[in-house]
Amino acid sequence: MKRVKQRMIALAGVLLVTLGCTLTLPGVPISSSYDLTKSASEIQATAQALQQLQATLEAASQNMSQGAPTPIASYTPLPTFTIGAPAEPAAPPTEEPPTAVPVRDMQERIRSANVLIFEDIWDDPELAGNRRVSMAVRAMGFSGGKVVNVGDALGDFKAHLNSSTPWDLIVVSAESRADVKGEFWDYMLTHVNNNVALVAEVWYLDKINLGRISPLMSQCGISLHKNWERDPAKYDQLDYSILLLDPSHPIFNTPNAGISLVTPNIHWFYDAGDLLKLGTGGDARLLAGIYQDRPSDYGVIAECMGGRVIFQTFSTHDYRQDKTVPLWQNYMTYTLTKHFEVVP
Repeated sequence: MKRVKQRMIALAGVLLVTLGCTLTLPGVPISSSYDLTKSASEIQATAQALQQLQATLEAASQNMSQGAPTPIASYTPLPTFTIGAPAEPAAPPTEEPPTAVPVRDMQERIRSANVLIFEDIWDDPELAGNRRVSMAVRAMGFSGGKVVNVGDALGDFKAHLNSSTPWDLIVVSAESRADVKGEFWDYMLTHVNNNVALVAEVWYLDKINLGRISPLMSQCGISLHKNWERDPAKYDQLDYSILLLDPSHPIFNTPNAGISLVTPNIHWFYDAGDLLKLGTGGDARLLAGIYQDRPSDYGVIAECMGGRVIFQTFSTHDYRQDKTVPLWQNYMTYTLTKHFEVVP
């Protein structure tokens, strides 16, 4: 009888140890898939089995004290607790690669551009048959967009600048001494700040650089260095040669190569134009000037605004037609390319 009692006590100890180990395993993570409802029922079953065992032990102890053996009640096995392996982290959702947006052919975009042109030699009796900007426009082969050449009509130019047309390029060829000034530069600055390209031929910056063109020049990063003059009675034509500071630049090579401005053919006397220097801000670069070793002043062609804006401060008709017409075509190609690189 004593042996039976010892076996029962030992069995109870095993049950208690098993339960303690099963319910608390420090440091062992419980799987996220573990069924809490199932755990509750298993714990309840374990508690009932222990109560049953305790009652049996008490009865056996009482019978032993009375000298009567008591059969051990049938034992209900404890439920087995199984701790699952840690759940595998969920795989991140698979993202479909973005669909590549087709890029329109740049030449096609340039051909279909909306272009506004002010060319003030339109009715000049000497130059009307030699409209070089118009020649360059024809060489561009524009089609599909809106191309408007207002000639020297400042009123029409103003109206189109303020119209709802989404211009891609504005061309100002103010060569025939009809100044584009004042509010016109306000309008053009607004367009430039909206990523519109601009090519401006202005030989008279010395007269307007402190006026309403000043914000555009400052934002561009250029300023007036000095006026550029010649005495019509005595001057060396070659002194007005223009040298390329960066001969590899696209405006001297694309789509037309072989640009050279070292052989002037003077048409305008007295005022040859203006000489530029780099300002304190902006991203301007001087691309051509009258000295090869002066990249920051004595310039006559400058680019800025990420290449979307070009200033030319000499008169087109003071240089050879077979060089300046291709140069204007290159101007438009380059600035429109830079424009479409930032405009969807």
